[in-house]
Amino acid sequence: MTTRPPGARSVDEILAAARARLSRVTPAEAFAELDAGAVLIDIRPAAQRAAAGEIPGSVVIERNHLEWRLDPESSARLPWATGYDLRPIVICAEGYTSSLAAAALQDLGLARATDVTGGYQAWQAAGLPTARAAERTVVIAEGASPAFAE
Repeated sequence: MTTRPPGARSVDEILAAARARLSRVTPAEAFAELDAGAVLIDIRPAAQRAAAGEIPGSVVIERNHLEWRLDPESSARLPWATGYDLRPIVICAEGYTSSLAAAALQDLGLARATDVTGGYQAWQAAGLPTARAAERTVVIAEGASPAFAE
């Protein structure tokens, strides 16, 4: 089948719809919000974090666990994910997957969820803090893979 089924959308359409709902932040804005209680959620796979580096103080939650770890009603939630007033700021490598992830968090009722424009690449280019994975400066959520050899 080469014709798009009725109701199906392209990935570009899905991404545009997700971003239309978000108040995306620049890397500098995300960094500033950390002091106000926002949580930077890094959803990049371990291999990307090992190759490019990590963001000190970020919480690593693999994309396939994200909703379960942050849903306040989930039995698999992180201990601090207890309410709907959280300010999760999601970051990925370039700012695409993070937009879809932040929109999914909004679907859970986390209305303040957003993502970082340009992702880790923009964060690093802005000269914001980064660290080698071996420095172990991040919080690894249950189920996430560390970017360093144990």
